[in-house]
Amino acid sequence: MSELVTQHNKYVTFKSGNEYFALKIEYVNEIIVFQEITEIPESEDYIKGLINLRGKIIPVIDVRVRFKQPELAYNDRTCIIVINVKDMVVGLIVEKVAEVVEITEDNILDSPSLGNVDKNQNKYVYAIGKVGENVKLLLDPEKLIKDEDWSVLEQMTEEITEEGE
Repeated sequence: MSELVTQHNKYVTFKSGNEYFALKIEYVNEIIVFQEITEIPESEDYIKGLINLRGKIIPVIDVRVRFKQPELAYNDRTCIIVINVKDMVVGLIVEKVAEVVEITEDNILDSPSLGNVDKNQNKYVYAIGKVGENVKLLLDPEKLIKDEDWSVLEQMTEEITEEGE
């Protein structure tokens, strides 16, 4: 019970491009160093492939590519945030993990729609979190992967897991 209370307003923050994003810590399983990825032919450009994490095959997506930012070469700061979303484990490749912060409800503002005629523009960001003088964009991890790609990813990981058994 106390663990649930202490994690309630906690977020893992990471950098992508010039912005800092935040994910609710309840989605995060672990953060690992970047490792070799097995590419999947003919998949969406943001789905970079699969990794073997202690015997479990998980798909990984590049957050920069998903946000339509220019690709960067992976380096020693590149991390994979392993999250659990929609009953599936997925890795998010990020430039660097910043910190774990607390963002209370009174410091969370609705996502701005200024100048956005297309409401899909902020589809990944559901709110803005104020942390001191800084702003973090709060992500909805379920929207990072296109609806039609969830079933493809599930199928890929199931097939590979079955082959390994």
